[in-house]
Amino acid sequence: MSERGDGDRTADDVVTLADIEDARERIDDVINDTPLDTSRTLAERSGAAAVGLKLENMQRTGSFKIRGAYNTMAQLPESARERGVVTSSAGNHAQGVAHAGEHLGIDTTIVVPEVTPAAKIDATRGYGADVVVHGDIYERSYEHALTLAEEHGYTFVHPFDDDEVIAGQGTIGLELREEFGDIDTVLVSIGGGGLIAGIATALTAHDDVRVVGVQPEGAAHVPPSLEAGEIRELGGVDTVAEGIADTRLLERTWAVVSERVDDVVTVSDAEITCALAVLAERVKTVAETAGAAPVAALLGDDLDVTGERVAAVVSGGNTDLTEHGELVRTGLMHLGRYTEARVAIADWPHGLDALTDAISDAGAELDDVARRRLTSADHPNRTPVAVSLAGSGPAHLRETVAAVDATEGLAVVEHSIGAGGETGTGGGG
Repeated sequence: MSERGDGDRTADDVVTLADIEDARERIDDVINDTPLDTSRTLAERSGAAAVGLKLENMQRTGSFKIRGAYNTMAQLPESARERGVVTSSAGNHAQGVAHAGEHLGIDTTIVVPEVTPAAKIDATRGYGADVVVHGDIYERSYEHALTLAEEHGYTFVHPFDDDEVIAGQGTIGLELREEFGDIDTVLVSIGGGGLIAGIATALTAHDDVRVVGVQPEGAAHVPPSLEAGEIRELGGVDTVAEGIADTRLLERTWAVVSERVDDVVTVSDAEITCALAVLAERVKTVAETAGAAPVAALLGDDLDVTGERVAAVVSGGNTDLTEHGELVRTGLMHLGRYTEARVAIADWPHGLDALTDAISDAGAELDDVARRRLTSADHPNRTPVAVSLAGSGPAHLRETVAAVDATEGLAVVEHSIGAGGETGTGGGG
């Protein structure tokens, strides 16, 4: 168990390249050989010479977490295995520990916060773990798991602040070196810091690689820590990326991150939803919000990767599909690929034909149309409808909205297109 506080550890005290190479041999027969996919689209949009995506969303249990969990639990003495293990997790580490326990014959108890998606809880129970839902945020779950460990003699398997866990996660770095060749910059999400600590160690041991961490704006605890030269804890978090919604680093991850990570950038929740949409459409892969954060940074304005070979780790894909669909739709809206408009129809319901014809003639897709109640802002002799449209981009959607507004008997009352919610109204026919 890690003590809170900065401590006096150095990065080499926590994890070395040799530790990661040993971990690779230990976990080799358990993990999937996840693909390294290249994306010309992401390279063109970011200005990079090449972009490689390490798709850990296709890893066993749906995320990278099985690497560190198995590496840790496989080294437990028999007495500890018999007593069982406990951990706290927002979901992915839970599944990693549960699956490792199933493979090794170790009983597992997992404490998850209330915000954990149901899909992750169900998957964790599917591996035979006892799942305890406790606490509104991860910190409360963490504290409860420590209490259970003390009460029952369980071994606590830390989700990130553990030497063996960090070494296990670092095996991704070894694979990146082999699969993508010379890397100029690697982008890795940071929650508690275990993933980036391991990857940074593996990649910087022999290569001159720029290691860039990515955090959501609502959980960006690393930048103030680096600025202060010591661990700083956030009072709370607010982000759609629940998998990396931690409030601080701990002793081991701080030691490695402060020495081996070159920069940390932040991304907005809106940028994360855009990355989810791009990954789904152009890479044909389902990522969770935490896994999409590095791609959000790649597509953002705060990172210059011009002419570089960039590797981005898509760390997980455990997500509720309904929620994923909503987030992708939100991302398309921010990208100017999807819009919702309020249209007033003079001749209801016959005016619907004119509406659908105008949209079809403009080459856009009508995703949904629904009648709405009149409000004080509506013309009493018109029927308001909500229309959802998909198009090729902001210009196409503006042209479509203009075509609807110019159609006799129709008037666009309100619409929003693109990032920042560009809004407008029409004069109508």
